[in-house]
Amino acid sequence: MFKYKQVMIVRSDLKLSKGKLAVQVAHGAVTAAFKAYKEKPEWFKGWFNEGQKKVVVKAESERELFELKAEAEKLGIPNSLIRDAGLTEIPPGTITCLAIGPGPEEIVNKITGNLKLV
Repeated sequence: MFKYKQVMIVRSDLKLSKGKLAVQVAHGAVTAAFKAYKEKPEWFKGWFNEGQKKVVVKAESERELFELKAEAEKLGIPNSLIRDAGLTEIPPGTITCLAIGPGPEEIVNKITGNLKLV
């Protein structure tokens, strides 16, 4: 049973290739985890020690990512919005992913619990 988790939310409207999606999720996971390490070390340590639960879900638009980010910030959950460099499939600066947490599962679920898995 996990007490903590991290959720990466990717934009389904971008129709990213599987490889591109994987890389964007990885960027989000690392960046948000590092932020949690600095801002919420007790959450990071708990998440890390119990196996680093991660879930990938989808949002329909950039706007939805911003709305979810605002909710995460209101609840004090570390998060990271990922902008692509534009070297391969999409234009530079395109927002692709929002990573939320790691944080307590019950708090993270308030934001992401209704989103569909990728």
